[in-house]
Amino acid sequence: GVPEGGTATYSVRLNSAPTGNVTVTNTAAAGGDTNLTVSAGASLTFTTANWQTPQNVTVAAAEDADTTNGTRTITVASSGLTSVSVTATEADNDVPSTQSLVVTPTSVGVPEGGTATYSVRLNSAPTGNVTVTNTAAAGGDANLTVSAGASLTFTTANWQTPQNVTLAAAEDTDQTNGTRTITVASSGLTSVSVTATEVDNDTTPGTYEPHQDNPYVGATGYVNPDWSAAAAAEPGGSAVSNVSTGVWLDRIAAITSGSAGSNSKGLRDHLDLALQQDAANGSSKLIIQVVIYNLPNRDCSALASNGELLIAQNGLNRYKTEYIDVIAAIMADPKYAPLRIAAIIEIDSLPNLITNTNLAKCQEAQQSGAYVQGVAYALGKLHAIPNVYNYVDAGHHGWLGWDTNFGPSSQLFSSTANSATGGRATVDGFITNTANYSALVEPYFTINTTVNGQQIRQSTWVDWNFYVDELSFAQAFRNRLIQDGFSSNIGMLIDTSRNGWGGSARPTGPSTSTDLNTFVSQSRVDRRIHAGNWCNQSGAGLGERPRSAPAAGIDAYVWIKPPGESDGSSSAIPNDEGKGFDRMCDPTYGGNERNGNSSTGALANSPLSGHWFSSQFRQLLQNANPPL
Repeated sequence: GVPEGGTATYSVRLNSAPTGNVTVTNTAAAGGDTNLTVSAGASLTFTTANWQTPQNVTVAAAEDADTTNGTRTITVASSGLTSVSVTATEADNDVPSTQSLVVTPTSVGVPEGGTATYSVRLNSAPTGNVTVTNTAAAGGDANLTVSAGASLTFTTANWQTPQNVTLAAAEDTDQTNGTRTITVASSGLTSVSVTATEVDNDTTPGTYEPHQDNPYVGATGYVNPDWSAAAAAEPGGSAVSNVSTGVWLDRIAAITSGSAGSNSKGLRDHLDLALQQDAANGSSKLIIQVVIYNLPNRDCSALASNGELLIAQNGLNRYKTEYIDVIAAIMADPKYAPLRIAAIIEIDSLPNLITNTNLAKCQEAQQSGAYVQGVAYALGKLHAIPNVYNYVDAGHHGWLGWDTNFGPSSQLFSSTANSATGGRATVDGFITNTANYSALVEPYFTINTTVNGQQIRQSTWVDWNFYVDELSFAQAFRNRLIQDGFSSNIGMLIDTSRNGWGGSARPTGPSTSTDLNTFVSQSRVDRRIHAGNWCNQSGAGLGERPRSAPAAGIDAYVWIKPPGESDGSSSAIPNDEGKGFDRMCDPTYGGNERNGNSSTGALANSPLSGHWFSSQFRQLLQNANPPL
């Protein structure tokens, strides 16, 4: 999508080393919307040295007066190679504000003998009262009915507040997941159809599909209704409120009663809702992403996300018996066999054993073996469940991108997995950038760029790192993991929930400065003060929307960190969640050695980690890239 009056990019690289220089052209088709043009990167040259480094092509959309989202095909071609077509779509900014119904979601699974809801609101303020009716079609499964909310009234005061419509599914004796259409209508407005699907309880559970190489392919993502409602309640939030996000189990109590913020449900609640959504999404499979996040001495270098368990207080045993065993028992329930479950294993754990053992809590985690033993135990228990896919956290390029961290981290991951019951086969893949802000791709420079004879690596921002963005790091790290014993079919996930860095501060092209640091500062789309800053970053935006197999070696772009949930509080807040106050979340703090003693760049007035942070969510919407 190319915003009218702006630009967007895609990247090109070769899949193997050429024998000489290869020229790739990017040509806009003669037909289509001529306002869409290739403004940079029309001709790219790949050599035997840079063939695997993505190079960006910039597409521009000129301002026009129409209200059409025009399209144009860009042909990516090179002599002797199969060409690739890129469809560019203008995101028009001239669409007039017209009244319409906003319905979320439009497909609802209703458990037999139970109820489910969808919400309705208006997209703009009316001049008077508006009545909205919700009517079940004459055909379809008559057991599905509107039990509450058949008629809703919106006023000039409550038009943007979602109102719920409750659907009920009566008990029956068949084994059919019947469907019925509900028409949402109001005089003068375009009606919306909601497909209700009965989730039958008379079927036989326990049939597992074969374990998939990439579980994200052919699957839709579970939408957490708590997060969805919180997002939809924010101005403009309905644009992303149906996006799949991770379910975080950040303490023992969260297994049964939910976590903080926008997650009030326990694991069984989410899995039951996932079954409903699976029944309503047709032939597609459904994948639910569950974050396993409760190691003893958790996040030993970041106080804001410390946890409830301590190594010195029998934490490892409690982690195994009260946490992992309970989660595994729930996930292994045969009724959840139709689902694909992606387990995101222990964010920020193993990398701390490489870089932060100068801190007492991290040193204790290393010397006791608690992190390694805990992760290995979780891998073995969850891998034994046929429809669970384990993805281990692998930090991000701004943490592990130096050679002193890169290889040792891979080796630690390999030895840890090898000690699990089932060995390295317990790992389906790895995830990078979880809950972080590293740019997916830096479009205006690569690690091989030079400025006035100086390498990008020499700049203060890059600081001799071997990577400048997350995609290049994830792909290279995958190769290293395979070298260290993991299967060649492991896949990587990249959390793109908050790394879009759009908005007015986003550069539109490379700097013309011949000063290295000025060039990097003016060219980088990652607008953090320092790449080590991680808490509630000011100026951040939503990143790439979740999708499967977006690049070589990447299983999916995902939103594991639910946008709008805080990374930590900007000041000390007493709590019973085991979460401390980390000065990296304080916008007045001058930093430490892990962020070059820089300002934190954190937003003010933030709540505890995991709690809803409205002003952050609104900024993420505003700065989304690709734009909403």
